Amino acid sequence: MFDLRYKVTEENVWTGRIDSETNYDAFRMHQCIKRIDLRDKAMDIDVGKFGIAIIGFCSDEGVKRNLGRVGAFKGPQNIRKALANLPCRFTQDLKIFDAGDILCEDGNLEKSQELLAEAVDRLLDLKLFPIVLGGGHEVAFGHYMGILNNLIKIEQKPKIGVINFDAHFDLRPYPDGGSSGTMFRQIADECASKGLKYSYFCMGVQKHSNTIELFKTADKLGAQYILAKDIISSDNWSMLERLDDFIKQNDHIYITICADVFSSAFAPGVSATQPLGLDPEGVLKFIKYILKSNKVVSFDIAEVSPRFDLDNTTANLARVLIFAVIDTLAQMKDLAL
Repeated sequence: MFDLRYKVTEENVWTGRIDSETNYDAFRMHQCIKRIDLRDKAMDIDVGKFGIAIIGFCSDEGVKRNLGRVGAFKGPQNIRKALANLPCRFTQDLKIFDAGDILCEDGNLEKSQELLAEAVDRLLDLKLFPIVLGGGHEVAFGHYMGILNNLIKIEQKPKIGVINFDAHFDLRPYPDGGSSGTMFRQIADECASKGLKYSYFCMGVQKHSNTIELFKTADKLGAQYILAKDIISSDNWSMLERLDDFIKQNDHIYITICADVFSSAFAPGVSATQPLGLDPEGVLKFIKYILKSNKVVSFDIAEVSPRFDLDNTTANLARVLIFAVIDTLAQMKDLAL
């Protein structure tokens, strides 16, 4: 049940340049997006031939618990501002909705994650493709649980593969509760409790950002990973082969991005900057390749922290990544202009 932690996006958030009020070819995102209220249980929306829903997770409680630099709470707000002037490079048969925000202002991260799971479940029931805006990377646990809760209603043992672009494994133990460093350990435990196969692939791992114990944990859990240095120095073909094998093992794929996977030249506005992180162009190629498997059910980007974001550089990077996701999905559905 949604409570005060859920907020409908205000109308004035989606504003920007208007080149035409009648010619759809000149429309920008703020002109074609529609706000919806997930508290409306009787809501019946027209998703057209394909529908996408943006929802924010305004939290950095997980980052705080992880002793990181807080500031990602306002990430969804800044990403929306960056998205507003994007061109609508898709037909009117592709519908985009803004489903509001899940808030975490009282420190109760677990409750906010539960509400995010409920929201993602609802969006999938409405036949919408969720794009979740973080917030700290603790968004991943609630997001995954929403996907799982939805799929488990129609499949006894859904095979969900998590592909995480991240400098960190985020596989830490959580005796005192979850944080932005524990989500994929929590997901592993959920899979174990439900008799499901744990399927996790982390791309962009940095040796200097993870302890030896975390590497051992990843190996123990059967997680797959590729080091950032290997992505930077190797050809894409070997990486794509590994991705292919992983995708084939799963029926559904959830893509999650922590903005700290990128070099700080492209993503200064994060909790833990990476001087030798990945180039966004390379990551974009991987994302498009994964999307074209036609197995991706949901996507999020986390750790965009306006507090540290020089000239909105990181929010603008998130905008381009989201644009690429929408554009690729539109092409796959034959709805691109």
